[in-house]
Amino acid sequence: MPDSTPTDRPYYCHPQALVESTAIGAGTRVWAFAHVLPGATIGTGCNICDHCFVENKVTIGNDVTLKCGVYLWDGIVLENNVFVGPNVVFTNDVRPRSKNAAYALLPTVVQHGASLGANSTILAGITIGRYALTGIGAVVTRDVPAYALVYGNPARQHGWVDEQGDKLLPVPNQPGHWHAAATGARYHETPAGLEPVANTVAAI
Repeated sequence: MPDSTPTDRPYYCHPQALVESTAIGAGTRVWAFAHVLPGATIGTGCNICDHCFVENKVTIGNDVTLKCGVYLWDGIVLENNVFVGPNVVFTNDVRPRSKNAAYALLPTVVQHGASLGANSTILAGITIGRYALTGIGAVVTRDVPAYALVYGNPARQHGWVDEQGDKLLPVPNQPGHWHAAATGARYHETPAGLEPVANTVAAI
């Protein structure tokens, strides 16, 4: 099927997609039956798969992937390099009622490099930290620290992962320090989660 994107647009829009926003970056692809409302902002190099919906007050960074069946409601922010698996469910109102004109929406932020496994459900108003990973079907009801691996219902932390999603190992005799077996990269615990230790290789 021919590309329906006018030549003055820097992104691809499938002929069966409905894209009303003009704030979409170069190299982004929007596939069939997706609907992007006029107020949404989408960065460069993103992939918006079939049957996705993006509401007006949504901000999507660069190189973000939305797999099929993801709906993003007002107040959701996805930072750069976020991966959202198929049928992940976001919310933005913790006390929803039909025809309630006095609703209060809570912002939800998924930080740089985080990945949300298929069918994860994300409570309104939380933050998922950098490079965190939620397992399939996780019901996430609280903030997730950077580099944390969480899964279950409700989701609990079951370790730490690196930028590639591989589980980290504890550094012997150094509580609060972790390393990646494949690369030797090291990390240390902080109140917000893990932080990489710059210019180091684990000596294990």
